[in-house]
Amino acid sequence: MRLDKFICKSTELTRTEAKKLLKKGMVRVNGEVIKDPSTQVHENNAITLDNGASEQMLSARSSRYIMMHKPAETICSNVDEVYPSLLHYIDLDKAFDLHIAGRLDADTTGLVLITDDGRWSHNIISPKKDCPKTYRVQLRDEITNDKQDALITQFSQGIQLQGEKDLTKPAILKIITSNEALLTITEGKYHQVKRMFAAVGNKVVGLHRQQIGSIKLDEKLSAGQWRFLTDDEIQSI
Repeated sequence: MRLDKFICKSTELTRTEAKKLLKKGMVRVNGEVIKDPSTQVHENNAITLDNGASEQMLSARSSRYIMMHKPAETICSNVDEVYPSLLHYIDLDKAFDLHIAGRLDADTTGLVLITDDGRWSHNIISPKKDCPKTYRVQLRDEITNDKQDALITQFSQGIQLQGEKDLTKPAILKIITSNEALLTITEGKYHQVKRMFAAVGNKVVGLHRQQIGSIKLDEKLSAGQWRFLTDDEIQSI
């Protein structure tokens, strides 16, 4: 964890305030004054803050792990843009210190996982981890019965996206109705689900993420609602 982030997790200071203290030489790591905010530290390091009168031993609060049902017209960002950040829905202290592990488009709804544990979220977003994500897809054009098997096979072999050199990784396509399907992918290219269906001549008109890894969206959560993950859900990633 970055030293400035550790300080923020241990105090009520903002990232800017933490950097100012570091610049003044008021923070020690294992007895050594450290001024670089990007210095990587661990929770077993002895990290102290010198406030002039005494030294305070810092201890970072526990990481937070959250499941949210993302509503439409929100963005998976810490900064508001055309649409507001979904972090506005989280009524926690320092909610904007959290980050979203695997983003969704503004018009896409469903499961998002939110945390302040970068190593944990890396297991979700890193292409090397092959973490599966399942989406319920609404399609403009019907998939007729005579084309379903061929399309399932095509997705399982990888799809050639426009502007990409390589095929996508194998994906699992399950046809629910003629205009609805479940798609499970293990990577997160830009607009990937929409581009995959565009590449086979169809158009996505509705997209909802149902599952990440073995974590399923809690059916009790309405759009905009959230809850903390259980220990089993955290450990599954």
